[in-house]
Amino acid sequence: MEYTQLGRTGLKVSRLVLGTMNFGPQTDEADSHAIMDAALDAGINYFDTANVYGWGENKGRTESIIGNWFAQGGGRRDKVVLATKVYGNMAADGDPWPNHDKLSALNIRRAVDASLKRLQTDYIDIYQFHHVDRSTPFEEIWQAVDVLVQQGKILYVGSSNFPGYKIAQANEIAARRHGTIGLVSEQCLYNLAERRAEMEVIPAAQEYGLGVIPWSPLHGGLLGGVIKKEAEGGRRASGRAADSLANTAIRAQIQSYEDLLDKHGVEPGEAALAWLLTRPGVTGPIVGPRTAEQLDSALRAVELELSEELLSGLDEIFPGPGPSPEAFAW
Repeated sequence: MEYTQLGRTGLKVSRLVLGTMNFGPQTDEADSHAIMDAALDAGINYFDTANVYGWGENKGRTESIIGNWFAQGGGRRDKVVLATKVYGNMAADGDPWPNHDKLSALNIRRAVDASLKRLQTDYIDIYQFHHVDRSTPFEEIWQAVDVLVQQGKILYVGSSNFPGYKIAQANEIAARRHGTIGLVSEQCLYNLAERRAEMEVIPAAQEYGLGVIPWSPLHGGLLGGVIKKEAEGGRRASGRAADSLANTAIRAQIQSYEDLLDKHGVEPGEAALAWLLTRPGVTGPIVGPRTAEQLDSALRAVELELSEELLSGLDEIFPGPGPSPEAFAW
């Protein structure tokens, strides 16, 4: 496994991030524990989760599965850089009582204590804002964060799904009014098929020293060889991938992608991850394996070197938007 600094911090993290969203809803606790053990054995030290994972009436279940794994001991907690998120409604019935969601100081305080209990730990390495809260000023958010840092409950703060201007706003307020480090990472939707983050989000993250953590690196399975799998009678596309393939132009694009990789003898899913590892500003993509086999495939991507010819071919099939503002101005 390769390691890098998380943005401008001194924190060393693996270049693959273990995503845990499937733990509970699709992968039972025993298999989830086995995947986490295998990830740790392979050198992955960066684990990502969120308080809402488990979904519906099982919100918080994923954090509890991770907490039970930590409780097994063996240095598990000490070896892991643990990231979780706050923002979503945690009410079991779906209707939040006032102040039980988003990023008010009250909800941040309540949510972090609940996450710590489920995770069976006394601190969170990276506490992430799962979405922009347009109704709460950053002055209030940073004041709440300062208290949690002083209490030792969190060490760093990251964002997820933030536009570039909010990254800038958050860190300017943190630096000028609070004298603190501000955001250290941004999780964003970024992959070969979805490159809009290159216009504003990633440049803002680089300018302010945030590590970029792409989520959905295979775009819901679209970049994992979905057409070939369908032809071979394998698992059919669903969700985002199925919706995309219904568009004939996108289907042709994905067919060209799979043909290119077949020509170079590279597995599509591994190539999509390896491509992200070549992108400026990217710390490491989040991989969310449902099985141990899927984790093994992701691990192979770290050692995969893509030729310049292949990289050029990928750019031809999936051209990025270009830099801002040149992409939309003269």
